[in-house]
Amino acid sequence: MESTIQNTLVIAQSAADEVKNNAKQQASQIIKDAEGTARQSVENLSQSIVMKKKELEDLDKQLDVYRAKMESLLISQLELIKDAKKDN
Repeated sequence: MESTIQNTLVIAQSAADEVKNNAKQQASQIIKDAEGTARQSVENLSQSIVMKKKELEDLDKQLDVYRAKMESLLISQLELIKDAKKDN
């Protein structure tokens, strides 16, 4: 009877160790998966930031072009007004 109890305890200890090892392996895998997901998220955000910066640069260039066109238009309109005054 004592050997049966001892064998049962050894089996229980083995089972507990196996469960513990499996839990450690699962925890390790969960951490690796989370790190991979985090790296992918950082990469995606970095790409998004680069794209947004490029969009901003493009919009700044468009604004500069628009300002130059407006300035040119206003100057030409002012010249027309000056010429009209001269003719009167």
